[in-house]
Amino acid sequence: MTHPYFEGAAAPRVLAHRGLVREDSSVFDNSALALAAADAAGAEYVETDCRATSDGDAVLFHDETLQRLLGDPRPVAEVSTKELADLFAAHGGLLTLGEALEAFPALRFNVDVKARAAAADVGRAVARHGHRVLLTSFDDRNRRAALEAAHDAGAEVLPSSSGGRTTIALLLLASALRLTRWSRRILRGVDAVQIPERYGALRVFTPALVRAAHDAGVEVHVWTVNDPDRMRALVAAGADGIVTDRADLAIAALHPR
Repeated sequence: MTHPYFEGAAAPRVLAHRGLVREDSSVFDNSALALAAADAAGAEYVETDCRATSDGDAVLFHDETLQRLLGDPRPVAEVSTKELADLFAAHGGLLTLGEALEAFPALRFNVDVKARAAAADVGRAVARHGHRVLLTSFDDRNRRAALEAAHDAGAEVLPSSSGGRTTIALLLLASALRLTRWSRRILRGVDAVQIPERYGALRVFTPALVRAAHDAGVEVHVWTVNDPDRMRALVAAGADGIVTDRADLAIAALHPR
């Protein structure tokens, strides 16, 4: 059965990677203005990341530390929500996940649970929004912890989910060996696999993996693709979604009017 997260939305999926930020902008990725720009461009899906502040709040933030964005080596986990909000004020505005879900009721959220400390608050935040949320993490344990927290918070619809590194590695092997039943078992309880086209010299997006995922009723989303010609080629090869920094270009390329 198709999860509501995918129902009624355009295919192939365009997932705005951390929102939409122009190269010459002072706006931070994952900020309120970045999400607003993606929404204004017509994106139905936004990919975002969550880490926990020292207060335990799940905020939209990708990196482990503040170094890349602010030149500050402190881990996000050691900074209070208020201080982080103050630092973001001139760069698009900080959002907790709960605030983001309330502020953008029409968007569907792809939430990468970056840290185990964020899982409980992520689960609580998405409990009322499970129909428009997909949870993922490189570490499958983070994703499962967030799903469990959503269940414990009384979610009527559990979020959809995407498999992590272990799931993808096992699927890549099983699909290459044409082990159909094993592939289906690996993908049990998973609605999507979100993968790079390559990981170093290893090709991850393969015809065999796409076939195995589709056989199990699972979508394949490829990240992070910013060239329109490459987007079209991947979709032609079976990708169901493209994660991109340029949602505006992707929408024009994949959903021309």
